[in-house]
Amino acid sequence: MKLAIVGCGAVGSAVAELAGEYGHRVTALADSTSATVDPDGIDVGTALDRKAEGRGVGTDGIDRALDAEYDALVEATPTTLGDAKPGFAHVRHALDRDAHAVLANKGPVAERYADLRAAERESEGEVLFEAAVGGAIPVLSTIADLGPTNVTAVRGVLNGTANFILSRMSAEGLDYGHVLAEAQDLGVAEADPTFDVEGTDAALKCVILANVLGDGETTLADANVTGITDLTPSALDLATDDGRTVRLVGEVVDGDGAPEVRVGPRLVPENGTLAVTGTQNIVQLETRHAGQLNLSGRGAGGRATATAVLGDVGRLP
Repeated sequence: MKLAIVGCGAVGSAVAELAGEYGHRVTALADSTSATVDPDGIDVGTALDRKAEGRGVGTDGIDRALDAEYDALVEATPTTLGDAKPGFAHVRHALDRDAHAVLANKGPVAERYADLRAAERESEGEVLFEAAVGGAIPVLSTIADLGPTNVTAVRGVLNGTANFILSRMSAEGLDYGHVLAEAQDLGVAEADPTFDVEGTDAALKCVILANVLGDGETTLADANVTGITDLTPSALDLATDDGRTVRLVGEVVDGDGAPEVRVGPRLVPENGTLAVTGTQNIVQLETRHAGQLNLSGRGAGGRATATAVLGDVGRLP
């Protein structure tokens, strides 16, 4: 399959690097300032070397990538809220020309899900977005296999940065600021960790799950979100004394006929299923007929998330 990749951060770059192993050809690659396009397949290594040198991936404009020859557009630009631009516009452009779209970008799916599905209905293309929820963990494909109506609730630890911080605070008795600095030094946390530590990233993933399971009208504004910035070592010590620990848990539950999204620090059993450590993620699906299913693994990272993107590409007709 011919792929155009828009967004050349960790995920977009990894998709470009791995595409050939999955039997696909990258015909366009764009970063925030430039693009490189070749209907016979770009030289991915050269493009990424240029990017690393600060010269941009190529000499073409981004519009050239959107108008290139491709079967599926991979949307891997940074997540934006509200109107979810430019990601939504990129996907709409692909669908308007009856191409498929595969998203790692959470914005269009969380903030404009109904618009996204409407555009898909008017197109010959399909929209898939496994990578937008849980990185490499096959959450959405599992829900699709079960049937969304057979999943009654979802809860989980859905942000590796927050989980790393809480794990370290609990294990070492360190304060939030100290562990955050450590996480940033290790590359686990961004220079601006707001999305992660205030619960926004986990909430966006839960909103996407709510849309998949419900009527498709949920947005971030509907979520009840509390982050981890005010947690103290003493609070974690008290939890430990009681045989429990604290994790940032996201939940999608039935709220009077419509999905309700809640994200916040929760007490969980110290040796329980939700007490994953480090950057691990876990998602629990409550099902009508199969009981509770637990899916865990790497919820972020360029190559891990790229496998979910390429898995979606492989599911396309």
